[in-house]
Amino acid sequence: MAIPNTRERILQTSLALFNAQGLAAVSTHRIAAELEISPGNLHYHFKAKQLIVERLFRRFEDQLDLLNTSSDSVRAIDDLWLALHLRFEAINAYRFVYRDVAFLSSEYPPLGQRAQVLTARNLLAAQALCETLVASGVIEATSEEAQMLALQMVFTTTCWLSFERLVPGREALPQAD
Repeated sequence: MAIPNTRERILQTSLALFNAQGLAAVSTHRIAAELEISPGNLHYHFKAKQLIVERLFRRFEDQLDLLNTSSDSVRAIDDLWLALHLRFEAINAYRFVYRDVAFLSSEYPPLGQRAQVLTARNLLAAQALCETLVASGVIEATSEEAQMLALQMVFTTTCWLSFERLVPGREALPQAD
């Protein structure tokens, strides 16, 4: 297995820290300390934290867009479960994005706008998926019901991390890695 270069190590470590501690709580100095590199070395690769966040956000967008295009192959309930599972895995891998979306939007407004566009694309893909399932007879639903199902799917995949924080006894629950 190849050793990742410094730039990739910065991205992987940043992602892990953002996911574990939250976007607002992690500075570039914290990232550099975790990597045992100098802040200057980190800034050589990424001039600002925003550039790290933007790169990670782009990877997240790419993953969800890939999942959106692959949803064309969903033709059965088992396929739907797999598609949803893969979506939850992708969101969990970049959980800081949706969990910290208010901070992300206020601190980096262009990324907040991209998050809205991404959500719109996800909704359109979910609607197309539900319409395909109805048309192929996998589910029975009116057009309005299919739209509501699509909305519920996107709502759930987008908001479950924030909801999880509100669950009583959350401290006792195992945290996702």
